[in-house]
Amino acid sequence: MTEILSDTTPGSEVTALLRSLHGQRRHVLGILDGLDPADLRRPVLPSGWDCLGLVQHLALDVERFWFRAVIAGDQAVIHGLTSGDEAWKVDPEVPAVDVLDRYRREAELADAVITAAPADAALAWWPHDLFGEPHLHTLRDVLLHVITETACHAGHLDAARELIDGRRWLVLT
Repeated sequence: MTEILSDTTPGSEVTALLRSLHGQRRHVLGILDGLDPADLRRPVLPSGWDCLGLVQHLALDVERFWFRAVIAGDQAVIHGLTSGDEAWKVDPEVPAVDVLDRYRREAELADAVITAAPADAALAWWPHDLFGEPHLHTLRDVLLHVITETACHAGHLDAARELIDGRRWLVLT
C-alpha cells in the first residue's frame, strides 16, 4: 500500500488518523503473508469464516462502503452494494491474490477520498435502511470507526493465523 501522507494531505488530524489506518491495513496483509491459498480459505473457527473472506469483507463492506459510498456518495458504489454477508464468501474460482489486490485497490481509492476532505466533512450518504438515524456524522467519525473495525479484524486474523500454523504478528517475550 502506498503512503499518501505528504504536504498535500489535509490537516494534521486526518494525517494522524490515516497513518493509524495504514498501520492496521499493513497488519491485515502482514499477518497473512506466506499463507498458501488453501490456508487462506480454510475456516478455523466454529463460525466458519476464512481469512480470505474476511479480507474481502474489509475491501467491500469497510473500505468501499464507508469511504466511497458514505463519505463520497459515489452513486455507482451505492447502487452496487449488496446486503447480508455476501462479501464474506469468496468464489472458489477467484484467486487469493485477486482478493488481496482488491483490498489494496479499495484502500488506495479510500485514501483518495480521505485526503480530499477535512476531518469535519459531512457524510454524503447514510444507509438509513441498515443503521437508522446516523450515529456517525463526519469523516473523522468514519475514520475512527474504520480504524476500530480494521484493528478488530486484524486481531481476528491474528487468532486464525496462530491456529493455522502458529505464526504470531506481535510476539511479547
